[in-house]
Amino acid sequence: MELDPKIFDAPIRGDLLHTVTVAQLAARRSGTAAVKSRAQVSGGGIKPWKQKGTGRARQGTIRAPQWAGGGIVHGPRPRDYEVSVPKKVRKAALRSALSLRKSENRVLVVDDIQLAEPKTKLLVAKLAELGAEDALIVTREREPNLELAGRNLPKVRVLAVMGLNVRDVLLRKHLVITRSALGAVVERLS
Repeated sequence: MELDPKIFDAPIRGDLLHTVTVAQLAARRSGTAAVKSRAQVSGGGIKPWKQKGTGRARQGTIRAPQWAGGGIVHGPRPRDYEVSVPKKVRKAALRSALSLRKSENRVLVVDDIQLAEPKTKLLVAKLAELGAEDALIVTREREPNLELAGRNLPKVRVLAVMGLNVRDVLLRKHLVITRSALGAVVERLS
């Protein structure tokens, strides 16, 4: 089958692949780590001992950072790790990733992948027929049986066209794409 050269013969840009992959990984981070500063730790409202005459160092509160149970200095605060990547760059990176797989002769276009029931064994047999045990399977719409059959396989990922992304294309050796999904990919990236 002839693949659209604008999408599958685009220049392979390692810099774009890196940028988009880093942005995807950053977006997965929750950024919810937090600790309490000395102002937020409860207690410590009274001076633990008088300023002078005890022979010990002066202390103003038992919640100061040097005390056990005290506040943490410069600890983590909740933050957003998201990296902004322009839409054109994301599309160019996806075209680049698809072109990379095509240049390695690892794009398999199939008429359809249907499973009668969500059995991992059936999917393994189909992928063995195709010679693509480590594969990203792209369908036009979500296929529940296919997704359920593939979720237990560590080297298989099943995605609808809307979920197609650079990181998943790069992580899997083969790209198995249905004919209808191919049209939707071309439409999405043109």
